[in-house]
Amino acid sequence: MTNPSAVLYAPNDIRIEDRPIPEPGAGEVLVNVRAIGICGSDVHYYEHGRIGPYIVEHPMVVGHESAGVIVGVGIDVSPTRIGQTVALEPGVPCRNCKECLAGRYNLCPDVVFFATPPVDGSIAGYVTIDARFAHPAPENLSFEAAAMAEPVSVGVWAARKAGITAGDRVLVTGAGPIGLYAAQVARAFGAVEITVTDVSSFRLEKARSLGFAAERAGEPAETTFDVLLECSGAAVALDGGMKRLAPAGRVVLVGMGADSVPIDVPLVQGKELTISGIFRYANTYPTALALLASGEVDAEAVITHRFDIAHTEDALTLARRDPESLKAIVLPEA
Repeated sequence: MTNPSAVLYAPNDIRIEDRPIPEPGAGEVLVNVRAIGICGSDVHYYEHGRIGPYIVEHPMVVGHESAGVIVGVGIDVSPTRIGQTVALEPGVPCRNCKECLAGRYNLCPDVVFFATPPVDGSIAGYVTIDARFAHPAPENLSFEAAAMAEPVSVGVWAARKAGITAGDRVLVTGAGPIGLYAAQVARAFGAVEITVTDVSSFRLEKARSLGFAAERAGEPAETTFDVLLECSGAAVALDGGMKRLAPAGRVVLVGMGADSVPIDVPLVQGKELTISGIFRYANTYPTALALLASGEVDAEAVITHRFDIAHTEDALTLARRDPESLKAIVLPEA
């Protein structure tokens, strides 16, 4: 195949097809994709064929955590970029709407985001993308680590939303890939006490190996925190975590779970807690790549499995089969 692509037709129906190599348009680059991380949203589309209002109605290439090499450029892009290793920021906004002009381009209503119907994703041999969203990766980064700039960006955005700074005490609920990356970002931002909770002994041990205190979710604990990064999507984790916040504590909702959860209003009012949601990220990729390159965020520690593109379905179903899995990577050229 010249451009093997993992195409989702319907729930539990993914096929590897050879698609034409795309041509880069004006201001775009053509990227030979070398590594793509599997995200929870990819799994959700595979299992259900939709996320909220986004429905897979036509065949769609999956994947959005990706890195590769620029092998071609469109007009208005310098040919000196050919050969550059890049991390692909998967959402390209319009840059003209009110949200974009205010710097909140992650909230652009017309963003074109990899693997969000009807937009094709990046589990493929080649993709095109706006050159400004193909971020040069530091020379010491592997393709796999550069691809992790996407989930690390979620952690960076959450840390910025929470205003994490030197001396903060941070509770991270959920020790999946996002939680483990967010905890590392919090430490890089200056947090001095970081505790990670989960129900999985394997994930708690992974958190300990990264240097964090780890607690089994639901067990009694008295430590107080300034910030809660809720990465599990579990209502009980949000409720329990909020109860452990100091006055003027900050809550950031990162994980996706139930559409609605009960909130202890007297607690929020009595402690003047601040609750914020996050939606993707904006202007985070340079920071994420710098954290990865410096070693302050260890990408390899969270990557547990690797698959060639022919076994993309195995990557998407990994969590069902192996409780000791975290981040799976698809390698199109393996």
